[in-house]
Amino acid sequence: MLYRRFGRTEIKMPVLSCGGMRYQHAWTDKDDIPAESQRNLEACVARALELGINHIETARGYGTSEEQLGRILPKLPRERIIVQTKVSPDADPRKFLETFERSMERLRLDHVDLFAIHGVNDATRLEWSVRKGGCLDAALELKRQGRVRAVGFSTHGPLRVILAMIEDGRFDYVNLHWYYVNQLAWPAIQAATARDMGVFIISPTDKGGRLHEPSDKLARLCAPLSPIVFNDLFCLARPEVHTISIGAARPSDFDEHMKVLPLLADERAARGALEPIVRRLDEELGRVLGREWLETWQVGLPEWESVPGHVNVREILRLYNLARALDMTAYGKARYNLLGNGDHWFPGNRADRVQELDLAGVLAQAPQRHRIPGVLAEAHALLAGEEVRRLGKH
Repeated sequence: MLYRRFGRTEIKMPVLSCGGMRYQHAWTDKDDIPAESQRNLEACVARALELGINHIETARGYGTSEEQLGRILPKLPRERIIVQTKVSPDADPRKFLETFERSMERLRLDHVDLFAIHGVNDATRLEWSVRKGGCLDAALELKRQGRVRAVGFSTHGPLRVILAMIEDGRFDYVNLHWYYVNQLAWPAIQAATARDMGVFIISPTDKGGRLHEPSDKLARLCAPLSPIVFNDLFCLARPEVHTISIGAARPSDFDEHMKVLPLLADERAARGALEPIVRRLDEELGRVLGREWLETWQVGLPEWESVPGHVNVREILRLYNLARALDMTAYGKARYNLLGNGDHWFPGNRADRVQELDLAGVLAQAPQRHRIPGVLAEAHALLAGEEVRRLGKH
């Protein structure tokens, strides 16, 4: 395993982390965990540790994950493992602290190494977190007490929210989304690096394109690497990125990701493997979509809150581009049909009635303003299907 200094936390972090969302038994708290489910979780953790992946990440919002991990973590050598959990912010920081205590009871630990405010995705949760006497102050008090070693935040939010959290200056690290198919958060990674914060990439395989089930076209363009290994390398070839999460559901899920390690060990090999794949993907996007569209589609787009019908224009156009150019239709459908059901984790609506909406005003600053309404309608025809519910909300 390769390890990187996790910013000012000074924690020696493996470049691959063991995410705890997908191997848990249920999305609600339960004490009657089936033996088979518990054996699978313990086998996943054992495999991670065998590979040198000693960072185990979970959250209060991950159902039985904490309870199940709590049955094995106290048996492991505490000084050799890095444990992270996360708690969502609340308007009342006392409730936030009560939830933290429930996490600790379930994990059966006296402290965690990393503690994150979970899902700071909008202006409301930003305020709950950083205002005087808010959840960040509460978390920092836990740090002073030795209950947590470092305080960070996780986010699915827009760039302006992420940057505001980073610029607050009191966080030690950030968990965020950034990978080949969604590079919008790069300015946030740069801002975090300037403050010597740890940078942890969330869900590179699933949110990064459902790379465990890639389209044939994407697989061909990524050859000789698999899409998973390519995307891992794309993220970790940047020294600003310290670790990426593997959301393993079974022990074998780690195996493909391990193939990135020899490439990372040699900078020339990494560059030689990565650059031609990025070039092919970029060229195919330009060939299918047109270079002018590719270079300008994001310019001048409104935030979803200001769009009639709360249509999430930016996200829909991103998914359309990937589906049209790289045949990533399954990924596009999974994300597109979550719109309207994703709450603050994935906000805004689909483009069901876009032809009935007057978008001229909100698109006035967009170079592609005349084309975008038609593309939104085309995206709906291409991607619409049965609605998707966010994990944990079934």
